[in-house]
Amino acid sequence: MPAIAESTAALRIFGDGLIPEAVTPRIGAMPTSAYRKGDVEQKRGGGELVRKTGMWLLEAPRKEPEDVNAQVAEILSRLTQDIAVWKALTQEFEVDLYCGLFMGNTNDGLCLSASTLAALGDRGIELAMEVYAPIPEIAPDDPCPCRSGKSYGECCGSPREA
Repeated sequence: MPAIAESTAALRIFGDGLIPEAVTPRIGAMPTSAYRKGDVEQKRGGGELVRKTGMWLLEAPRKEPEDVNAQVAEILSRLTQDIAVWKALTQEFEVDLYCGLFMGNTNDGLCLSASTLAALGDRGIELAMEVYAPIPEIAPDDPCPCRSGKSYGECCGSPREA
């Protein structure tokens, strides 16, 4: 089975009552990012984003080709091994391990080891995956995918003026 071209992985903890500063010492690592419900952030294009729930996030480095087993092991190695702590966290908050899988070709796949699945299951961590299909390369003289009847270079692929 051909391997997935690239993978991302992150442990995510969500909850309306989540206080990142209280989660961090319980699991023994600093988050990659975190916020409380109601926190306000400035959007890049202007305006504000008000967080609808709290979140604590710890990301693993991207892997090319995919290696979700190594990413999960890297994340879990940085966190407490105390199953009682995980049981309490999963009862109090939504906890998952998010994986983004980026296909290089159609029909790519991956295998998760029994030890990876057991490590997540022992801690009550759900596995969430999103699979992203490969993006085909489009030449300027190919028909435009928007079905306008024009070439890609004359339509969606043409440089836009500011």
